[in-house]
Amino acid sequence: MLQRDYIQRLIREFMAALQRLVEKDEIKDRQAAVHELFSRYLGDSTFFNTAPLDDVMHWFEKYPEDERLERIEMLAELYYAEADDMSEPVRTEILERAFMLFDFIDHHSRTFSIERKEKMSRILSLKAANGGKG
Repeated sequence: MLQRDYIQRLIREFMAALQRLVEKDEIKDRQAAVHELFSRYLGDSTFFNTAPLDDVMHWFEKYPEDERLERIEMLAELYYAEADDMSEPVRTEILERAFMLFDFIDHHSRTFSIERKEKMSRILSLKAANGGKG
């Protein structure tokens, strides 16, 4: 029970920090905030942005099974937020990672999320607008 309370508090804290990140006006401020969130909640952003997604998913196995989806969703949200300030082709790669994680969560979570579906739809729309390349 205490572990579940901890992860719920961690997620609330993360989402509040993510909301503050989105509200920043300067790109450099947002990028610095993204790196801070990676460091605080997950680890080195370089690993998450360069390692194959299979390795990233394997990394989450160190957490108890009942909190993995929440932690995967944290990464998906960071990818989604981070992509807005990136240029091509990195932007496309990060959005694709976000989509794959959102899709994984969608298939394994018992919680339906309209917000998650909207983000997935936006990513697919961006990909279609770029001729399937983004």
